Amino acid sequence: MNSNSSTELTKFNNEVGIRYQLYNSLFTSLPFHRIEKTGIMLSLLQSNCEEGFKKKMSPEQILKDFFERHTTYTSEQQQLDLLFRFVQYVERQVVLFDALEDAAFPRLNDMKGLGTLKHLETEVEQYNKQSQLQKKLKDFCVRLVLTAHPTQFYPGSVLGIINDLSKAIAENNLNQINIYLQQLGKTPFFKKQKPTPYDEAVSLIWYLENVFYPASGRIAAAMRSQFSDAYDQENPVIRMGFWPGGDRDGNPFVTSDITLKVADALRGSIIKCYYLDVRKLRRRLTFEGVEGKLQDLEKKLYNNIFIPGYTADLKKAEVLDTLYEIRELIVFNHNGLFLNMVDGLINRVHLFGLHFATLDIRQDSSVHTRVITEICKLSGNGDYDAMDDAKKIEWLSSLSAAITLDDSVTPITKDTIDSVKAVKLIQEQNGKPGSDRYIISQCNSAVDILEVFALFVFGGWKRDAISVDIIPLFETIGDLKNAADVMQVLYTFPLYRDHLKRRGNRQTVMLGFSDGTKDGGYLMANFSIFKAKQELSAISAKYGIDVVFFDGRGGPPARGGGKTHKFYASMGNDISNKEIELTVQGQTVSSNFGTIDAAQFNIEQLLHAGIGNELFSNGASTFSQNEMLLIEQLAEESFESYSALKNHPFFLDYLSHASPLRFYAETNIGSRPAKRGASGQLSLQDLRAIPFVGAWSQMKQNVTGYYGVGTALKRMEEKGMMPELKALYQRSPFFRTLIDNCEMAMKKCFFPLTAFLANHPKYGELWRSIEGEFELTKKYILMLSGNSDLMANYPVEQLSIQTRERIVLPITTIQQFAITKVREMEERNQQSDLRKSYEKLVMRCSFGIINAGRNSA
Repeated sequence: MNSNSSTELTKFNNEVGIRYQLYNSLFTSLPFHRIEKTGIMLSLLQSNCEEGFKKKMSPEQILKDFFERHTTYTSEQQQLDLLFRFVQYVERQVVLFDALEDAAFPRLNDMKGLGTLKHLETEVEQYNKQSQLQKKLKDFCVRLVLTAHPTQFYPGSVLGIINDLSKAIAENNLNQINIYLQQLGKTPFFKKQKPTPYDEAVSLIWYLENVFYPASGRIAAAMRSQFSDAYDQENPVIRMGFWPGGDRDGNPFVTSDITLKVADALRGSIIKCYYLDVRKLRRRLTFEGVEGKLQDLEKKLYNNIFIPGYTADLKKAEVLDTLYEIRELIVFNHNGLFLNMVDGLINRVHLFGLHFATLDIRQDSSVHTRVITEICKLSGNGDYDAMDDAKKIEWLSSLSAAITLDDSVTPITKDTIDSVKAVKLIQEQNGKPGSDRYIISQCNSAVDILEVFALFVFGGWKRDAISVDIIPLFETIGDLKNAADVMQVLYTFPLYRDHLKRRGNRQTVMLGFSDGTKDGGYLMANFSIFKAKQELSAISAKYGIDVVFFDGRGGPPARGGGKTHKFYASMGNDISNKEIELTVQGQTVSSNFGTIDAAQFNIEQLLHAGIGNELFSNGASTFSQNEMLLIEQLAEESFESYSALKNHPFFLDYLSHASPLRFYAETNIGSRPAKRGASGQLSLQDLRAIPFVGAWSQMKQNVTGYYGVGTALKRMEEKGMMPELKALYQRSPFFRTLIDNCEMAMKKCFFPLTAFLANHPKYGELWRSIEGEFELTKKYILMLSGNSDLMANYPVEQLSIQTRERIVLPITTIQQFAITKVREMEERNQQSDLRKSYEKLVMRCSFGIINAGRNSA
């Protein structure tokens, strides 16, 4: 370990590790029923688990031993009560650890170091890249799209406590810390009802107001100061996107009424932020000629928030015009006093307009096809399903008139048409950026995209005035391979080409990591997305189109997370770098962007990745031709291995048997169902990636983050290609980041937890196969990196993961114990209150396990 790593570990121990031990002891003194005894007994269970797994005991044996050695509880109900208390205690320990890491963030990370705007300023000056930076900042941006994907197990009340607790910890306010811990002890973690899509929107709007608004303002101010000649306020370098209320894919609870309600909430929220800032300005700008203008602006903002009927009474340009008038008065008449406050608000108005975040609309292509089929039939144009693609394209391209639907149409058809009408209304009220993107899930042909074009025509839009980007989402391995061919058809199709010209010859293409990994495994998904980007960049350049890639990333490496900014920084000139767009969902919002400092740091890392990649790269491709062949072989070998596992006849049965998969729907963490379709039969195609990945993570096997990698590396070694792979690992930041993220997924694995399945008559073979692939992958990754331990290059994160995994070890054990009990009762067909209690215990354990993993679902 080098001296820098040693210093970082010392700092982490001082700021987080020691403080955790100190504040954790406060739990035992809280004035709650039996909490002291619970804390002491939890420590005993912790030791029992660690020793028991070393002795190869099962979770059931460990808990039986614990109850016999350390308690006098003989009834099953007494034992269950204690287990529930353990779960509640551990949940709160995880919150404490989260708050400590959040509080320590600015001290654990160099806020002006590598990958920040300050670092970029130094590089620009060193390499004399001022003119290139000015050109880049004309149209480059980072777009963070907040989604309501259900990976966040904290209710809003607990997230609020984490926020307040982290502030108290940062200030070392012991009295406040003690009070917040008491509040935490009294606050329920379990939601009795599923949130509505509007509830989800309100939760994320809190982050927009309290984190992204101030953090983005700081960044804009820094860029304006550091790059005054290059920074163009007319091009917002940070753009926020929003899916709650617009994402219909698999969520029947999102309607056009909800969409309009969420858009109204976004508008009201940003106006409220401006209103509060104007009130602050009025306390300082008490100057002649200025105060009256501020007072008028404050009144207009107030009316738009609180008085019905003022929705369209305010425009972004009007707010900016007033602020620029005030700025001029301050500069020329008042010595520039408090000018920085006015400039700060001007920056934020340029960034957020009156929409705050763009409300994206998303729906599955199969729904569009059903709607078009119904409309085609009602309008007397025959059977749409019977048409071939050429005939469909011909008919869709001929449409030019809106339709009027009667009461005989199905609800989904009515709401789909209403949703495109809602987009027009949102643009009128919030400005065009309020909602100008329509995303097509499961897109696999040009027809899918033209169907959406037709829907807008049906909804009353003129064909030559559709001010909306139509965005295909390619997810499966097959769809990713065909993506460039699909876009070529569209680029050469006159109707769509004219639409692109009106949209500035810019095409956004979304690529989904989650379903790609579920379909093809970790290496093949990442390679397929990279290859698709490469091919789409080439075909788009051929037709003079600027392609923008929108990455559907989740929190863990298996869903495109991990060291995200390093992927963007490592792209060569064969991948378009017009913008960086990615989804930010669930725990990624609270863990990476939960505080202003963390949000500023991580947004700056993405900005630096995109800008620096173009300004300071050597102009080469991401991989040489030989390296590309090497990566492709590796991906193919991995895909073959993962496919064999995925196609095993007991694959999904095993996951359902050994994990909490079937309890996901009862956690009430999201409005969206856990699987697509209404069939009672579980299929991999219908199963959503979040519960799929989350189930593997809770049983500590994380299959989607590494399976097939070890086999692929072994086969490449057998072909004598390990020296080439080692060289690639040293040279290529992209490949190294791919392996680094794989190590992160593996570091969260713990096979002794489920080792009791090794000799199971039905599932033993699968367990041994998965455990064997884990060991094989670990062996070859360490051979590749030259390290002696996983994540050795990231010692602080390694320690953080180890601590978190140790905190939740008792409840991962309890969860497996409860799953075993439920299975036994099912096999005996035993219906009782105890069975319901065990089922609830399985589900409640999920909260602490997922939250502790931060981005493990």
